[in-house]
Amino acid sequence: MNLFEVYPLFNIEIVRGQGCCVWDTQGQEYLDLYGGHAVISIGHSQPEYVQAISQQVAKLGFYSNSVINSLQQQVADALGKLSGYNDYQLFFANSGAEANENALKLASFHTGRKRIIAFNKAFHGRTSLAVEVTDDPKISAPVNKNGHVTFLPLNDKAAVEAELAKGDVCAVLIECIQGVGGIRIADNDFLQFLRERCTATGTILIADEIQSGYGRSGQFFAHQYADIRPDIITTAKGMGNGFPISGVLISPLFKPVYGMLGTTFGGNHLACAAALAVLHVIETQHLIENAATVGEYLLSNLRQLTGVKDVRGRGLMIGLEFNEPIKELRRRLLFEHHIFTGVTGTHVIRLLPPLCLTRTEADRFLTALASECNA
Repeated sequence: MNLFEVYPLFNIEIVRGQGCCVWDTQGQEYLDLYGGHAVISIGHSQPEYVQAISQQVAKLGFYSNSVINSLQQQVADALGKLSGYNDYQLFFANSGAEANENALKLASFHTGRKRIIAFNKAFHGRTSLAVEVTDDPKISAPVNKNGHVTFLPLNDKAAVEAELAKGDVCAVLIECIQGVGGIRIADNDFLQFLRERCTATGTILIADEIQSGYGRSGQFFAHQYADIRPDIITTAKGMGNGFPISGVLISPLFKPVYGMLGTTFGGNHLACAAALAVLHVIETQHLIENAATVGEYLLSNLRQLTGVKDVRGRGLMIGLEFNEPIKELRRRLLFEHHIFTGVTGTHVIRLLPPLCLTRTEADRFLTALASECNA
C-alpha cells in the first residue's frame, strides 16, 4: 500500500528531539522554530512530560468515557487555575476541528439559530468550516456549501454589525491571532466590540485559541490582551505537546444535558496525563512569561532587518512577510542553516517554536536570517 501523498515533504527524517532542537537520521541537529504547527509547547522530550506519559501508559492508556476518569477533573482544575477560567466547564475532544465543531453545536443548540460569522483568511479545521487560505484553486475552496457561514473582513465593525442585525447568527467564531491566515491579529477594540455586540444580540462568541492558546501569545489565551471573556473557547495544538487532545471551555451560560455532545477518544487517560504534565511545566517553568519576553526580543530585532516587508505577532507566534516568495529562503534556512520554520501562503514565514526557546536560540535564527537578507 502506498501513502496518499497530499503534503510536499523535505527529504529529512527526524528521529530525536530535545527542547527546541531535533536530530535527523544522519545525526544533524536542527533548531526547531515550528514545533509541528505550534504543537510542541513545552519542548521535545521534556523529562517530566515523558515520565508522566510513560507511567500512565504502563497502567492504562484508554478506557471508555462511560466510567469515571479522575484525570479529567485534574486537567480541568489545573487548566481553570492557570487560564483564569475556573468557573467554566471543560469538554474533551481530540483535535482542533472537533473542538470547533462541538463549540458550534453548543452555540446552535443554545440560540436555535444556524448561521455563523467567521473572518477572511481564518482557518478552523478541515471538516465543517474551512476558509480559503492559499492561492491554489484546487485546494483553497472554502467549505461553505450550505450557506450557513458568512466570512467578513477582520476588524471590520460595520460589516459585523450589519450581519448581526439580521437576527439569525448563532455564533461569531474568531481566531484572535490568525495562524494559517498569515499571523493577522484581531484588534483589541474589535474583540471588545464583538463581545459587546454578541451579548446585546444573544449571539455566542467563540474564541478559536487552537493555535494561539496555551501561552503562545505571551498570555494564556490571546483574547486576554483585550480583557474579554468569550462564551466558548476552543483549544488544542500545544495542549498535549504532541499527544492528540483538544478541549472546549464552556461558560456557565450553558447547562450540560446527557447526550448533548459525544466523543470516543476525548479525555482518555493517556491524553489527560500528557495535558497535566504540560500545564505543570508551563506553570513551574514560567513558560508563558518566557514566551512574552523572548517573543518581544525576536519581534524587536526582526523589525530592524532589511528586506522584511512586515513583522507581525505576539509572544512566540510570529509572521515575517516578504516582498518576494519565500520558498527558496525557507529552503536555505533549513538546508544551509539547519533551522526549521513554517510558512503560510507564499510570502510569509511562520515561527511557532516551543515556549522554552532561549535568547541564544533566538539569536541563532536572527543571525542566519540577517545573513540571508543581506546576501
